[in-house]
Amino acid sequence: MKTGFLPRTVIIFGLVSFLNDTASEMITPLLPLFLTATLGAGPAVVGLVEGVAEATASLLKLYSGRMADRGWNHKRLVLGGYSVSNTARPLIGLALGWGWVLVLRFLDRVGKGLRTSPRDALIAGSIDAARRGRAFGFHRALDNAGSMLGPLCAWLLLRSGMGMQHVFFWSLVPGILVIALLYFGLEDTPAAGRPTRLPPLRWSVLDQRLRGMILAAGGLALASAPEAFLVLWASDQGLQVAWVPLLWAAASAVKAVVAGPAGCLSDRFGRLAVLLVGWSLRIVLLLALAWSCGLTNQIIVWMLFLGYAAALASTEGAERALVGDFARSRERATAFGLYHMVVGLAALPGALLFGTVWQIFGSAQAFLLDALIAAGSIVLLVAVQKEQRLRVQRR
Repeated sequence: MKTGFLPRTVIIFGLVSFLNDTASEMITPLLPLFLTATLGAGPAVVGLVEGVAEATASLLKLYSGRMADRGWNHKRLVLGGYSVSNTARPLIGLALGWGWVLVLRFLDRVGKGLRTSPRDALIAGSIDAARRGRAFGFHRALDNAGSMLGPLCAWLLLRSGMGMQHVFFWSLVPGILVIALLYFGLEDTPAAGRPTRLPPLRWSVLDQRLRGMILAAGGLALASAPEAFLVLWASDQGLQVAWVPLLWAAASAVKAVVAGPAGCLSDRFGRLAVLLVGWSLRIVLLLALAWSCGLTNQIIVWMLFLGYAAALASTEGAERALVGDFARSRERATAFGLYHMVVGLAALPGALLFGTVWQIFGSAQAFLLDALIAAGSIVLLVAVQKEQRLRVQRR
């Protein structure tokens, strides 16, 4: 069944991501402060928790993608993944030490790993290539809209006098709605019979443009300052804790506004053009963040935080649409799993490196290092694309 705008599958997953991110982002912007201020952890521990969580999700994204391509029911994988996440996240409020937070974040990301690749494969397969950027842009826009509503809910609960732990408990409410919407709203995928055998996963058989984008995206993940650290940066610049959820919500609102049009632009002007502009903007913002360390001007804090959010959102739709463009249909979930795995695995050393450099040398040096790594990733992408064009011309 399709609507006049986008297929039903895309609409349902957009609404699911909206609700799920409402639940998730009631917790995420407060988590680094909960770890450091309440549980007494340092920046390196924040990096460890976030890096391990994302690496776990990334490994499982490849595994779940292979499972989906072998014939496992996509809806059940997606439903199971969202159920695990929305059960584990509220329990963070019961944590007595950072080790408990690490375990629960691990379980939360296990759920993310199970659901992401089958979900993206369903989205990509439900629409033609000419509108694929719009579909993923729409999905990312609603995802980021939920990321805006979640911190606002957290802010209202904090303003009412609740502690951070009680905010975590309240995230269960939108989480329950996620499960209900998936169970009753998403059409079940037809049974594929017995699971089929897939050929071994070989890097060399992937389209060269897809390989170049995956490697470059991995480099950008290695160089992306985790948003948890941006919260600590804003706090160091004098931002009060009560304002953190609002700043996070504003950043998510910017992402929601940017993601949809940027995805449509990738349909019109090409994926590479959108990627180069968005990734270059990210480098500029990293350099500006390094320059701003030590300033206490709250206007600059808000502008840089929101600008970095816009840079992140500008390439989300194009990256996913490119994977859908160049992956073979029978291995599409695997390709999405490989993309997410590389990006997430790079996030682990990236987060640890960023947190360690911050703790030893300071935040400015951490941002500068990320800017250098990001520049190298862009050079890699351009080189691969240029080589591909030369090969086509020689034929």
